[in-house]
Amino acid sequence: MSSKSPSVRGDEAPPDPLRRLLLELGEALLGGGLPVHDVEEELRGLGRALGAPDVRVAALTNGLFVALDPTEATRFQPVDAALRFEQTADVLHLVHRLRSGELDGPRALAELDGIRRAPARWPAWVADLGALPVGVGVCLFLQPVTANVLAAGAGSLIVAGLTMLARRLPRLRPLLPVTAGFLVALLVLSLTRAGLLDGPLRTIVATLAILLPGGLLVTGLSEVAAGAASAGTARLVSGAVQLALFLAGVAAATTAIGMPARALANVQVSEPSWWVIGIGLAIAVAGVVVNVATPPSAIPWIVAVIAVSVTVQVAVGQVHGAAIGGLAGAVSAAVAATVVHWLPGGPLWQVLYLPAFWIVVPGSFGLLNTAQIEVGNGAQSVLAAVSAVFGVSIGTLIGSVISRIPRPHARRPPAAGLTGAGRYWATGE
Repeated sequence: MSSKSPSVRGDEAPPDPLRRLLLELGEALLGGGLPVHDVEEELRGLGRALGAPDVRVAALTNGLFVALDPTEATRFQPVDAALRFEQTADVLHLVHRLRSGELDGPRALAELDGIRRAPARWPAWVADLGALPVGVGVCLFLQPVTANVLAAGAGSLIVAGLTMLARRLPRLRPLLPVTAGFLVALLVLSLTRAGLLDGPLRTIVATLAILLPGGLLVTGLSEVAAGAASAGTARLVSGAVQLALFLAGVAAATTAIGMPARALANVQVSEPSWWVIGIGLAIAVAGVVVNVATPPSAIPWIVAVIAVSVTVQVAVGQVHGAAIGGLAGAVSAAVAATVVHWLPGGPLWQVLYLPAFWIVVPGSFGLLNTAQIEVGNGAQSVLAAVSAVFGVSIGTLIGSVISRIPRPHARRPPAAGLTGAGRYWATGE
């Protein structure tokens, strides 16, 4: 066992290859940003498939505990580094092959090491420039006016530059939210003061969308609702602090430029038509694909799932509000991802759902209302923001249940301990 997995109770346990496999896979899944309750369920299912039906797993945001049975010493594995989305997709596929008996333990560990060492599909600066199409695309949703879209593009270049700088100088990364909020707001508000654009708040939010902690807040709420209170609370506090830093930067820019607080009212200058929404969606999805280095084979399916979820979200949201629209978008994304996964050769549902989730969260518009809390727009803004985040969170939970529906007419998986991997761990061959 590696030195970073100390025994937590009992005498020092001898190294166990199955326990090591579960610890390494759990660390990788947590590093990929999956909710802790999903990681626990994946590892318990994998343990049953590999001949350890009594495996105990307790995951946190920064590590996990694993014991193969109630009498064994528990081992802890910290999360050393975050994985890119393409790496997370490969890890999920590896887990799927292990559970189906297509892969044994030693090969799985070797492949996992290869996944961690794999170079990015393109340089980091190219991924950072994905902020540009994301900002422009989201602005076409929120404020489809030429001047605002151009301002969002210029601000997105600032965001990309700051992200590159934070990568080169990690000690500056904690300052990224407040710095990005300040510089982007300063640019947009300066243009507003010069009379070049109206409705600056939606332009600011669109530009910062790729950095905003909406996904962190939604994941935290879904974890709390699923019973993982420690992990969920930690994510909620982290997301709230990041959001406060963004708002502090925007408020500082408002003060520095001498604009009144009412300048940040949530005003939509122009209502987007369906064809503008379609163009904005296509541009934003292209940005997400570049930013997270999406596996090429999954891109067409991801685009289809996102198109379904955004169409449902916009249609429902226009009638019933952002909260119900976010819920409907998250559920429809999970349904579409599950159906595609059922198709022969279809990607895993998580690979399809996560990009749609990233698009649904900024599109819920809840953070627009949160921004108005800082400028004194009162309890109605708080309620609207919380409702939007809760809507997507509930949709995510429902989607997680839907994703576990077995494929129709699928063959039953091999019995635990009888797969190739199960025989390996049982006999040591």
